[in-house]
Amino acid sequence: MHLCYFDENKHSEQNPNFYIGGLIIPDRHALELEDTLSQIAFNFFGTRTLTSQSEMHGKDLFHGKGNAKGRKLAERVQVFKDITRFLVNNQIPVRIILIDVKRHREKYMYPMPEYRLGLMLILERFAEYVEEADDLGLVFGDFEADEVTSAVVDFSEFKSQGKTPMQFGRPLGRLLDTVYFTHSHHSRFLQVADIIVYMANRYEGVTEIPDKWHEKEVKAAWDMLRASGDVVIKRWP
Repeated sequence: MHLCYFDENKHSEQNPNFYIGGLIIPDRHALELEDTLSQIAFNFFGTRTLTSQSEMHGKDLFHGKGNAKGRKLAERVQVFKDITRFLVNNQIPVRIILIDVKRHREKYMYPMPEYRLGLMLILERFAEYVEEADDLGLVFGDFEADEVTSAVVDFSEFKSQGKTPMQFGRPLGRLLDTVYFTHSHHSRFLQVADIIVYMANRYEGVTEIPDKWHEKEVKAAWDMLRASGDVVIKRWP
């Protein structure tokens, strides 16, 4: 069994691309991987307990907001480095969907909503991976109140139809049951998905960044993940 975790960003004029993606965990290693993440959280927060006050959240860590407010810049950057090292050292598969929202809406007369499209595409990537591994998968997402019901219905429809509704749609039969949603502060793996999406949104395809120490350090972490990790990014359209 493989456990598949995803999160997404909020696109806007400042963030014109919609990212949705995350990581795939083999269940036989889940306990030791979770223990490593708990240690990373403990190093920063001083606790392993899963609460909103000990949540590793990419945006807050980078900007020193929320539960990272008042913490030293080097300590916050270290979390990005630790998560990157965790992914690379364990060769954890990372799958990401990048939707250019402007191009998507211009290309199609009746464009599919970005979240629905992104969910469909990331489910295809998860299903593709577990099929290649000749295994089954369970999917977990960050709880978004306005998306949960439609996401569960969509997933059920895709499975009952035999494949996703694309020209070259893929079967999702190896993904079991439903999409399970929970708040990210209840899952270290969802927190990693959040950090992955945050770094991708900030640095993927970017060649010039502000001349600031923390920008260079976190981008270097992203570049290391892209170069050394098992990362696949699907671009749309």
